[in-house]
Amino acid sequence: MVTASLSDLMAGRDAGEPGRFLRILQEGDVYDWHRYAREKQQAPPGDWRVWLVRTGRGWGKTRLGAEWVRAEVESGRRGRIALVARTAADTRDVMIEGQSGILSVCPPWNRPNYEPSKRRLTWDNGAMATTYSADEPDLLRGPQHDGAWADEIASWRFPDAWHMLMMGLRLGDNPQVVATTTPRPIKLLRDLMAQPSTVTVTGSTFENEANLPQPFLEEIISRYQGTRLGRQELMGELLDDVPGALWTRQMIEDCFIAEAPDMVRVVVAIDPAVTSGEESDETGIVAVGKGVDGHGYLLADASCRLTPDGWGRRALELYRTYKADRVIAEVNNGGDLVERVIRTVDADVPFTAVRASRGKHVRAEPIAALYEQSRVHHAGSFEVLEDQLCAFATDGYMGSDSPDHADALVWGLSELMLSEEIEPNIRLL
Repeated sequence: MVTASLSDLMAGRDAGEPGRFLRILQEGDVYDWHRYAREKQQAPPGDWRVWLVRTGRGWGKTRLGAEWVRAEVESGRRGRIALVARTAADTRDVMIEGQSGILSVCPPWNRPNYEPSKRRLTWDNGAMATTYSADEPDLLRGPQHDGAWADEIASWRFPDAWHMLMMGLRLGDNPQVVATTTPRPIKLLRDLMAQPSTVTVTGSTFENEANLPQPFLEEIISRYQGTRLGRQELMGELLDDVPGALWTRQMIEDCFIAEAPDMVRVVVAIDPAVTSGEESDETGIVAVGKGVDGHGYLLADASCRLTPDGWGRRALELYRTYKADRVIAEVNNGGDLVERVIRTVDADVPFTAVRASRGKHVRAEPIAALYEQSRVHHAGSFEVLEDQLCAFATDGYMGSDSPDHADALVWGLSELMLSEEIEPNIRLL
């Protein structure tokens, strides 16, 4: 069976075998999810605590999560539900207002009242769903719930958000959580999969092929099929470390900290893209610091795909936010243009140009050694950057994308931790 998008069904476009839409109208309600959901999208039987849906992009995870919430509310099984995504914007734009979100899947006669200012949805039967951001774990510390939908948990910056959510699942006889995510080989996912109370569903993008635009499928097949990124993002595989990796997943897990100490020096490092189109590489922009303990800290990743003026302004915004001491940027491709971009935004910002005389993986090796010595830490989880780090091997970069985020990090930490010229320890706070 295939999953039809609700907008297609309402417009009369059939998803799958001919006549399916007409039969649904004749036999029952177009909002009856069980009539056309795939078997894997049906809630599993039995006594489970976590339903982990770990699949490729476009598989139908969001629709599954929204329909589970709707079914639990309409049946009266749940009355206090937590909705948690990576950011507040993701919770609103994907889980609630998205094309496959809760407001879309609920029928007009039982659509909840959404109050964004109060961060909640309320149904006529009194059930309530409250929205949370995984970027603010403490908001989950006090509230109690009898159910939850947690979206893209592998991209959550703070693992504590998951633990706070689970501690609050203490209402009712059988509190449960649906966790929908594209996989990344992180400790949280591995721990969840090992729990006997977890039911794991896996699947690939192509299981939902009937409902995905052909240009999208052609693009991702030509670009990612057969690559490690494709195996993860399309096939939903949980990948092991790259052979000979400079960074392993365990190293990344071990370097996580919830809060950074005081800094003696902070720099914003830029790895500029050559072009700024939709298909261009990103411009890597990170804030890194050297703490009072002499260790290096990744504080923020603001990498983007913008015009030179756009990434220049974003870099200077990061510079001001973290009260940085200097901006450094690779100028191999942009030459003097890179400094002119920065000077156009702020003529007085301290700026250092750096040039690459060695390959990326060679520059990365001494930084990876600092991680092995536990001398570098991440103040949060940085999904794309960490994936890029783990694609560096002793014989080159094994990723399918350009390591823009990681390159910027390497430049910044090289300036702070490897440079022989140390600037005076003076910071204006």
